[in-house]
Amino acid sequence: MTVSARAMAAATPASRDRYVDLLRVASLATVVCGHWLMAAVSTDGIGNLLALVPPLQVLTWGLQVMPVFFFVGGFSHALSYRSLERRGEGRPVYAAFLRARLRRLLRPTLVFVLVWAALALLVQLAGADGGRLAGAALRMVTQPLWFIGIYLAMVALTPPLLRLHARWGWGAFAALAGAAALVDVLRFALGVPYAEFLNFAFVWLAVHQLGFLRADGRITRPALLGAAGLTGAVLLVAAGPYPLSMVGMPGEKVSNMAPPTLALLCHGMWLVGAVQLLVRPATAWLARPRVWRGVVAANGVAMTAFLWHLTAMLGVYAAQLAAGLALPEPATAAWWAQVPPRILLAAALTAALVACFRRFEAPGAAPAERARTAEGAPASGPAAALGTTLCLLGILGLSTTGLGGLLEGHTAVLIAFPVTAPAAIGMAVGGAWLVERSSSARRVRLRG
Repeated sequence: MTVSARAMAAATPASRDRYVDLLRVASLATVVCGHWLMAAVSTDGIGNLLALVPPLQVLTWGLQVMPVFFFVGGFSHALSYRSLERRGEGRPVYAAFLRARLRRLLRPTLVFVLVWAALALLVQLAGADGGRLAGAALRMVTQPLWFIGIYLAMVALTPPLLRLHARWGWGAFAALAGAAALVDVLRFALGVPYAEFLNFAFVWLAVHQLGFLRADGRITRPALLGAAGLTGAVLLVAAGPYPLSMVGMPGEKVSNMAPPTLALLCHGMWLVGAVQLLVRPATAWLARPRVWRGVVAANGVAMTAFLWHLTAMLGVYAAQLAAGLALPEPATAAWWAQVPPRILLAAALTAALVACFRRFEAPGAAPAERARTAEGAPASGPAAALGTTLCLLGILGLSTTGLGGLLEGHTAVLIAFPVTAPAAIGMAVGGAWLVERSSSARRVRLRG
């Protein structure tokens, strides 16, 4: 039976940091709205509004909020792992931590992937895979999965990074930031091939490390952190090889996102500093019961909404075409006039999809028999780590390949290795099975 948002809100302990829950919801909601706005769909395919209207790229300095989500992840992972360690009574907790932390993330993700894979196969068998809009949709719908792959790596690396944090504190963050800067030197100044891909780790793990610092109350000067980050980002963009946009632009030789750059890390620092400055007023606002119930309800379906929001947007455009309504040229007056109703319709369709698929994300009350510890099923850290690795490679691979050309064996390059969509799906499903089997069936409740 699903636990209601009202019951969860009423049971919230006074010690819970409610602001973190608000940041998680707000960051995902901002990304969703940004995707709805930036997708420039026409009869010629799917483009990017920011590429068509370059001055709008400055908006990414406010709309690119994935660093906030990873910052919140670091905070939650630190609390969760420490809580499990305290209650572990000396037993290995790594596998239990991975299983409990990833289960709610992987279940809705794999359902989304399998449903869309079946749809893609039907589209291709029907002979519509070669159409411009259909082909673009099959490539586009899996692109946001990249962040889930990165997040899986953060979860897997939490224990060793927490140990570094416990010993060095801000020094661990400085080391990761310095490594990110060195990678950019190797990339831009020395032209070392493939060096840039290291910043998928260094940049995002540095932001994740800021979450550890917040968990220990060590971000005591958020204004200084924000100012340093904003100054660094402005100087790097103005004087360096870094583009203005904090998201990837089609056709650009350099992207701040893929792979991440030092400029994006500075951007993340100023965002973290900015949100930390709002802690007090936001905490007072969240003390209102009705507001907190809304945040709890939104958190319960946030991942499902994120996974299906592009499907909803594509559904709105498909309905528009099926009704015989013209698609105006992107960025024209007629196109802008359609933006508000299109976003409202996409939000309504997303809500309908959430109603269908939320059961795979929402926590439920476990039957008594499931709560028993499985006899003879010791936790396996290596199996959990291997499963997580397979999951993140599979999901990152799928975000790169898309779901077009399933029957033709379409490949894409993940870092330096070719990968197909069926192989990526197989790795993700197999990895999830390993994670699920790596720990006992006892129910583990984690803080954060």
